[in-house]
Amino acid sequence: GTRCARGKMAAGGAADAQARFGHSVKGLLTEKVTSCGTDVIALTKQVLKGSRSAELLGQAARNMVMQEDAILHSEDSLRKMAIITTHLQYQ
Repeated sequence: GTRCARGKMAAGGAADAQARFGHSVKGLLTEKVTSCGTDVIALTKQVLKGSRSAELLGQAARNMVMQEDAILHSEDSLRKMAIITTHLQYQ
């Protein structure tokens, strides 16, 4: 009788240890999945921020080109005005 009871206790203890191990593995997996999810979210945010930065840089470049055109046009106008001023002074 005692031998049988001990066997049951050992089996019960082993089952309990196995259950605890399974529970701890589930906990670790949940933790890893959560960590991976957080990393994916951070990566996505970084990629979006990077694409936003590229968009802003492109916009800044287009604005600079527009400004450059305006500056060149103004320079041309000033040169023409200087020529006209010179002609008027000779008259």
